[in-house]
Amino acid sequence: MTLTIRSAHPADMEDVARLCWAYRDLLIERSVDLPQMVEAYYAKDSYAALIADLPRIHARPKGDILVATLGDQTVGCAMYYPLPAPATTEIKRVYVAPSARGTGAGRALMQDAMSRAKSDGYGRVVLDTMSRLTEAIALYERLGFRPCTPYYEADPAFIPHLRFFEHPL
Repeated sequence: MTLTIRSAHPADMEDVARLCWAYRDLLIERSVDLPQMVEAYYAKDSYAALIADLPRIHARPKGDILVATLGDQTVGCAMYYPLPAPATTEIKRVYVAPSARGTGAGRALMQDAMSRAKSDGYGRVVLDTMSRLTEAIALYERLGFRPCTPYYEADPAFIPHLRFFEHPL
């Protein structure tokens, strides 16, 4: 099957929501000893509202929601949007379904998001992740991301469990 990365269409938003909920489930699974952190960032009601608002948050021309498909199955997503810092975008909610891991979908989503962000005029991309998502951290490092200081005000209690990265475009 051919891996394809493309901008999401309105008809894809149900699949994007499914992938975002699976991402949340993974974070909960990896953070059973940190319920206060999951609740702060991924409380069910506020996360549902966020997912419903993704098309506005990541709207063109300064953001995008990308999907990865294998054949006719949507197997991954990634998205970016502008930050207040000049020429800076943040990549969010990069997730690949377990059935598609090892296919290169995560790398392809990241590379495509970075390429599109550069075309949109950004000069720097940032992202954060939980320190327990070691597979994601390894991918970001292979793509040339470097650690950076927090680019938003995070709860000091959560900082030891977060990793912040940046990459020039």
